[in-house]
Amino acid sequence: MKVGPIEDTPIIQFGREEQRGPRIHGNDALVITALLVNYEIGRVFIDSGSSADILFGEAYDQMQLGDVSLTQVDTSLYGFVGEIVHPRDIPSAYNVILGRPTLNAFHAITSTYHMKIKFLVNGGVGEVHANVLQARKCYIEAIKKGKKRGLDKTQDDNDHVKKGEKTR
Repeated sequence: MKVGPIEDTPIIQFGREEQRGPRIHGNDALVITALLVNYEIGRVFIDSGSSADILFGEAYDQMQLGDVSLTQVDTSLYGFVGEIVHPRDIPSAYNVILGRPTLNAFHAITSTYHMKIKFLVNGGVGEVHANVLQARKCYIEAIKKGKKRGLDKTQDDNDHVKKGEKTR
């Protein structure tokens, strides 16, 4: 996609009146349905904090694309606490994580408050609404999968944040 000069580029903005749909908890993730390689894929997590786009193994297998469609990546992918992650082998509540590479390619702007994504398309602004109910289901599923993998352990014995004495 080629973007014209700044004065020709539409302005992407969000207004208070655009907030719609159920706001169950108010802090839900952006989860959408997207068309990828002629497949309608649900449970697509929009993560502007991710430096990678990830298609998880289970979804990839269901698409039956074969190994020919895979591109070897020579860099490591690191998880939240610095561990090396291999997404193909990790169960996930999501089918896809779309991170900064795709968001930047689409000149996309996200708003969790409005639960939507806006992007430049054909000289105008397109938008995709997040599925709040699907986001909540994915969150609950992620918690369950984390417990199964033992990721819900507390670290009381190794507490790195301790209350100090008051200083004057």
